[in-house]
Amino acid sequence: MELLTEQRIPIGNWAKNFVDWLTLHGAAFFDWLSAVLSSVIDGLLFVLQWPHPLAVVLAFTLLSWLLRRSIGISLFTCLGLLLIINQGYWKETTETLALVIASTAVSMAVGIPVGIAAARRPWLYEGLRPVLDLMQTIPTFVYLIPALILFGLGMVPGLIATVIFAIPAPIRLTRLGIISTPESLTEAAIAFGATPSQVLRKVELPFAMPQIMAGLTQTIMLSLSMVVIAALVGASGLGVPVVRALNTVNVARGFEAGLCIVILAIILDRMFRTDEGEGA
Repeated sequence: MELLTEQRIPIGNWAKNFVDWLTLHGAAFFDWLSAVLSSVIDGLLFVLQWPHPLAVVLAFTLLSWLLRRSIGISLFTCLGLLLIINQGYWKETTETLALVIASTAVSMAVGIPVGIAAARRPWLYEGLRPVLDLMQTIPTFVYLIPALILFGLGMVPGLIATVIFAIPAPIRLTRLGIISTPESLTEAAIAFGATPSQVLRKVELPFAMPQIMAGLTQTIMLSLSMVVIAALVGASGLGVPVVRALNTVNVARGFEAGLCIVILAIILDRMFRTDEGEGA
């Protein structure tokens, strides 16, 4: 045993040296990326916080009706958001919602093309699979440390950590949807003279859309599950009162903030779920 520990492989030092190298040589890039992501989050916060809260509630209620055509879901959306306002957590809820929207948009914008490429190139997916497994299983606090070093305190490191945690879902489900397309459909499209890009746009993507939407809802749920952890690196939102309640053993405050997270999760899940015939 002692012989094994004496010859310990310096994995931790390698990781530290890599982060140090990124900090030294990539400072300009990470500063630019941080500024871009901060601007996106600030824009979302302006859209969500500038109007009167009741106007935002009405907008989300109408959006839920347009997406699902369900009175039950629209009613739950309205009453749930009104309850959040009643509890005094509207500002924190909009901050969490901005973080979730931004992280979901980044995850889907990157995950869908990567999933399509992985479906078309099996060797690429074989190389990606261990990386995706690592991103989903490694403790979140491990990559919060380099995110904090590279981007500083605030919403951006929370966004980066959330994207790392959530992006495997759209990649895997997009690939699954593409490779599940029946060969008869693609062969028929090719027989009628469709190009590979036309086969992708008009056959494979429409067939894979339920899987892609499942990836969207999973990404939203995974992003919401990160709000408390993101609060530890300075991200504002509903995670902050949860962390403070934990530090002060404040059961009432912790339950209120946790209930707001649950309400927001249910609203977003019901709005974007594509299961037919589902009620509220």
